[in-house]
Amino acid sequence: MEGEKKQVMVAIDESEYSHYALEWTLQNFHDSLLNSQVVLFTVQPTVDYGYIYASSFGVTSSEFLTTIQENQKKTSLALLDKAKDICRKHGITAETIIEAGDPKEAICEAVEKLKIQLLVLGSHSRGALKRAFLGSVSNYCVHNANCQVLVVKKKP
Repeated sequence: MEGEKKQVMVAIDESEYSHYALEWTLQNFHDSLLNSQVVLFTVQPTVDYGYIYASSFGVTSSEFLTTIQENQKKTSLALLDKAKDICRKHGITAETIIEAGDPKEAICEAVEKLKIQLLVLGSHSRGALKRAFLGSVSNYCVHNANCQVLVVKKKP
């Protein structure tokens, strides 16, 4: 194990919080990250076919669904490209991964599969009451990811 690079994964979504978490991590852990394998990870939501079908009154074509999936993939790629550029500005090379599915589960599965040692997440800073009803990706990962988890909160 000695000499192997540490695996650090930063989960990215469209929120300002995840990009803040990335910037904060790059500034505060720069030297460690130079000797680590950095993975930028995002989750492409799965298309809710039932909703689309109902909203289109049965006129859903496979072409329409494919277009939605392609647009989601473009959005995910753009998010990761922006994050990769942020890393580059700090002299850090990162690899990117897109998975589809539920963010909470996809992140925890990727941590396991990639043998990640540190997971970095941004926090939306929702209050306890909202978090109890809505659930929270960062809260879920803190309790279920098989690694150390750093949750970076953006101060108001």
